[in-house]
Amino acid sequence: MILTGPEIHQQVMVGRIVIEPFDPARLNPNSFDISLGNKLLRYTHLPIDPRVETTVEEIEIPSEGLTLNRGEFVLGSSQETIGSPHFVPLIHAKSSIARAGLFVHVTADLIDIGSVGTVTFQLYPTLPLKVFPGMLIGQVSFWRPFGEIELYKGKYQNSAGPRKSMIFMDSFWSGK
Repeated sequence: MILTGPEIHQQVMVGRIVIEPFDPARLNPNSFDISLGNKLLRYTHLPIDPRVETTVEEIEIPSEGLTLNRGEFVLGSSQETIGSPHFVPLIHAKSSIARAGLFVHVTADLIDIGSVGTVTFQLYPTLPLKVFPGMLIGQVSFWRPFGEIELYKGKYQNSAGPRKSMIFMDSFWSGK
């Protein structure tokens, strides 16, 4: 069951949902608008080998904006810290951004229950597009879980800024 905007507001006020900073003006009928931070990460060594830690370059988005080229994959992050031990957040692109040809999360839209941190966006433009720090780029909705809750304790907990893939840490590669 998805939470409505007023219910998201109520749950933030009682501390069951973390959205920091929280601006009630960014509430929608059943989501909250989230903004792009000022840094991007670009992978520097291709092809990516999932057994080896990846290398990235950090790019500061200037106030006058940065053009992302068609087919250029970069990682960005939300300015907001988001999470909840009670609800499951899902990330969605704002429809205006999607209509401009930018995939915001590509495939990883689920934030595990109990995870708290900034959201890493997997940005993939299908057309050249200029991005700006602070622009509203996505939305987060919150869903009620069903069943016993086991809180997230993974490698991306407490993320601050965009986070590169840590797939090399997965037990598959170490045989654990």
